[in-house]
Amino acid sequence: MIQQPYENLKFYQNICEIRRIVNQITENFDGRYIRLVSQMRDAARSAKQNIREGYAKDTAGEFIRGIKISRGSLSELEGDIDDCFEDKLISKKEHDDLKGLISKTNYQIDRCVDSVYKLDREGKWKSRFKKKKIKP
Repeated sequence: MIQQPYENLKFYQNICEIRRIVNQITENFDGRYIRLVSQMRDAARSAKQNIREGYAKDTAGEFIRGIKISRGSLSELEGDIDDCFEDKLISKKEHDDLKGLISKTNYQIDRCVDSVYKLDREGKWKSRFKKKKIKP
């Protein structure tokens, strides 16, 4: 399988790690929390998949849009993580580790969005597909 350029971005790698951690820690939740587990896993999955989807649409604007939607999913997940800690479903270490990783990831996302905006403004964003010029 060919690696996509976004897979080299540190924030994307962090999001993949967050998804793995969320799946791992929610394995320990009992059956009363089925909906919470589903919502947390969906938010973590959405954070990852929106990066992929935005990039696949092949414009800087769509990539940025996907990144911003991903950031929203991380925010939703962060709220759930706080609730899990408050409800004693996860340890302080799990809470602090996840919060730290999300915070670092959000910072990296902001820097990436700034960079993509700049590339696009300067005409340096490279589309994967050549646009054919239509003859009149």
